[in-house]
Amino acid sequence: MNFWQAMQTIFLAYQSLGIVFGDLGTSPVNVYSATNLTNLSEDDLLATLSLIIWTLTIVVLIKYVFIVLQADDHGEGGTFALYSYIRRHIKFHTNFSIQNTGFESDLSTRRYGGGSPLSTKAKEFLEKNPKAQNFLIILVLIGNCMVIGDGALTPATCVLSALQGIQSRSSKITQDHVVWISVVLLIALFAFQRCGTSKVSFLFSPVMLVWFATNVSIGVYNIRKHHPSVVKAVSPHYIVKFFLRNGKTAWDLLGSVFLGITGAEAMFADLGHFNKRSIQVGYRKAKSRYMLAFSLVVYPSLILSYAGETAYLVQNPEKISDAYYSSVPNQVYWPMFVISTLAAIVASQSMISASFSMVKQGLALGCFPRVNIIHTSPKHEGQVYSPEINYMLMLLTVGLVVGFRGGVQLANAYGVVVIWVMIITTFLTTIVMLVIWKTSVPLVLCFFLPYIVIEGIFMTSLLNKIPQGGWVPFAISAFFLVIMLSWTYGRSKKTEYESGNKMSIQELDQILSSNSVHRTRGTCFFFADLVDGIPPIIRHYIQHVNSVRDVMVIVTTRILPVKTVPLEERLNVEKLGNGGIYRCLVQFGHNDCQEMGGVDYIALVTLKLQEHVDSAEIRMLESASQEEVVFVVGKAILKAKRESGILARLTIDHIYRFLQKNSRSAFSSLRLPHEKTLQLGMLYEI
Repeated sequence: MNFWQAMQTIFLAYQSLGIVFGDLGTSPVNVYSATNLTNLSEDDLLATLSLIIWTLTIVVLIKYVFIVLQADDHGEGGTFALYSYIRRHIKFHTNFSIQNTGFESDLSTRRYGGGSPLSTKAKEFLEKNPKAQNFLIILVLIGNCMVIGDGALTPATCVLSALQGIQSRSSKITQDHVVWISVVLLIALFAFQRCGTSKVSFLFSPVMLVWFATNVSIGVYNIRKHHPSVVKAVSPHYIVKFFLRNGKTAWDLLGSVFLGITGAEAMFADLGHFNKRSIQVGYRKAKSRYMLAFSLVVYPSLILSYAGETAYLVQNPEKISDAYYSSVPNQVYWPMFVISTLAAIVASQSMISASFSMVKQGLALGCFPRVNIIHTSPKHEGQVYSPEINYMLMLLTVGLVVGFRGGVQLANAYGVVVIWVMIITTFLTTIVMLVIWKTSVPLVLCFFLPYIVIEGIFMTSLLNKIPQGGWVPFAISAFFLVIMLSWTYGRSKKTEYESGNKMSIQELDQILSSNSVHRTRGTCFFFADLVDGIPPIIRHYIQHVNSVRDVMVIVTTRILPVKTVPLEERLNVEKLGNGGIYRCLVQFGHNDCQEMGGVDYIALVTLKLQEHVDSAEIRMLESASQEEVVFVVGKAILKAKRESGILARLTIDHIYRFLQKNSRSAFSSLRLPHEKTLQLGMLYEI
């Protein structure tokens, strides 16, 4: 790897960390501009800076960078990844369940055993308590919906805040001008997403380099010029004195301080778009972790930026409403305005790509309607783009900008839901530490208790923003939550029905031996979702068609979190009964061509089947492969029973059916030949 490639890799990480700067790509705008304090004394400002420093240190640096980032799932981050990580180590029995990503054999391996008595009891409690499992699943869905909801709000807030700085230089520029310029920039940003994270980061990485350098320079300049003793704010005693002196006003300030760390959760959720080690630089000694680029560059840059702005406000407290731009020297104002706007776009990009990662993980776990997921990098499996989600976020973002027109309600909405995601992350990480990492109970408590208290305090401070615009991200999150809950519930009911009504091999042999079933020459590939057993739609097909090809292969596909699966490992086949019926599990990597209608693929399946049969069946397989080949795609249509409750009927008959009708087919990526493909539906009354 040459120098520029190494720099690009590091900048790709910084691109995702850029969201930590908040509005405009820099949190100082939010923290000081959002405060209601007036007539600030030097001690008040030092206390605010001390709050920022310790919040960044405790929550972002220690919790996320050094602890939470280690709980990735195959390089993916976010609450879905935490759930998947937990699910691979704990067996769930609840009917309402997100798809399992592990195997039964995993649960008996040595690395899943042992641990403290509390660890064992916690695992047993989760495995035996369906209510606890349902609670955990709903918690995970809520967290992911909130991240996606923030993915629409962050670009609107960041870009608007950045552009509003231009109004201080010209009275002719109105809020309407700022709104429509923001709309144009946001549409361009969303249109650029199809290029992929690598190309976007290649363009944005120099922006972050310049952004760090200029903000550090201005911060150091302001410290030296206005108030060098601002470094005293490192002492937390200023925070205690501040709260004793200001009471409720100081409590309200916590909501503004929190805006400086909202990007921490986005950094974790966006982990799949950059390798974890791309933000971990240094060396490994025994069990020590890598030194993190965040602690070497981003963290000190943030501290110096805040300290410089605080030093300026000590001398100019009346400028607090426009703290960031006021602290920028006049000579470099316009270059900083351009850099700030570009940094705001970087911050927005990070949240958008995090939303793509969330949706991709949701698809893998079977709790989000199927949308088109495009892998934009041949090297990094986590770098994805979804056109449907991209345009949905674009409409929401533009709607927020035009609807609120950059008013105070939009500013109040920013960051309100993130604190709830952070609390959920703390809860899930505690389970990981206790059940999977086998961390000692005192260390688990040292993590859980301080962070649940700190984040709980921030949450209470942000509650007063809900009626003042903070309801917006909750409304967006609720919209996505209805989608995810309905889809997860429908898929769970579908799986439950198929598991309870699947065919046995004895029943299959009995049906095929009936004189009423005709055997037609050729091969039929029947695509179905059920991996374990013969789905009831096969029974439905045979009973109503009364005709089965000499060879029927029940095919189920699976996408693995790897770039490619070798041809010799791509097919797993088995024989089902004595009537020429076979099972074939096809596994793809994200770079593999999924076209299954070609002659080469049919020959490959036939060849693989021949390894599991005797010489007589080999001749039958060879003969059938020379005849006509047809493809049948099974589709289950759910319908709630009359005795089901109103909520169940609403969910299944209306929401789930609507989502199923308007989502992509499970086998749409297989490129089957249309002239040889038949879609067969079956009504599942549940």
